[in-house]
Amino acid sequence: MKSTALTVFPRTQSRRGGVKKLRDAGRIPAVIYGKAKTPQNLEIDTKALENLVHHSVSENVLLDLSIKDDSRPKRLALVQEIQHHALSGKPLHVDLHEVAENEKVSIMVPVEASGEATGVKNSGGVLEHVLFKIKVRALPKDLPEIITLDVTNLEIGQAIHIGDIKPPEGVEILGDKHISVIAVAAAITEAQETAAAEAAAAGAGEVEMIKEKKEDGTEGAAPAAGKAGDKAAPAAKAGDKAAAPAAKGAEKPAEKKAEKKK
Repeated sequence: MKSTALTVFPRTQSRRGGVKKLRDAGRIPAVIYGKAKTPQNLEIDTKALENLVHHSVSENVLLDLSIKDDSRPKRLALVQEIQHHALSGKPLHVDLHEVAENEKVSIMVPVEASGEATGVKNSGGVLEHVLFKIKVRALPKDLPEIITLDVTNLEIGQAIHIGDIKPPEGVEILGDKHISVIAVAAAITEAQETAAAEAAAAGAGEVEMIKEKKEDGTEGAAPAAGKAGDKAAPAAKAGDKAAAPAAKGAEKPAEKKAEKKK
């Protein structure tokens, strides 16, 4: 990766109000981190950064920094992250990682496909981008900005794995060698989509029916027992009332017979 010269400035204001004034003045707040070094606040000219990103293949940029009025005016740094505004896309903040020319570093590098896969062109397959970035390790000067993979020979069911990628000279690709990066899969037909949707709907219906049955059994058992008990009690009382008049009625005939004998 070829380094690009960029002039930056030490930043003294780090509070919210100071950062707003900085952006209004056409500069972007930045921080540079380094191994065993204290992070330092910087500011970068907005137009200079936008031109830098615009002319770069990716945001992986190696910078040859010139820091004005600093005790260490010359430094080598990698752009670690650029935070963008959610709506306008304008850069809001930059994180820089200071590196040494003779020390290897690890970064995430974007992956893009080149060519048209045979399985897509002749068999109606679908090209699937499984990984959009892969991790590599190299000296700063050897780091790639992007990795391009030729997918022309891929048939349906075939894939390019991490272990299949031939890295540039001086670059080591990290990660599980069996993980797919780009693959070609068979296209899903309309009938398969319909069948999958129907199966999902049927499964959801069965779950709802089972749930309803459980709710009926749980909620209905206790009240039923309580109501039956409630009805039985009045029945017993009714029986008591019915028995009492019957007893009184039985006593009256006996009394009349005794009076006649007298």
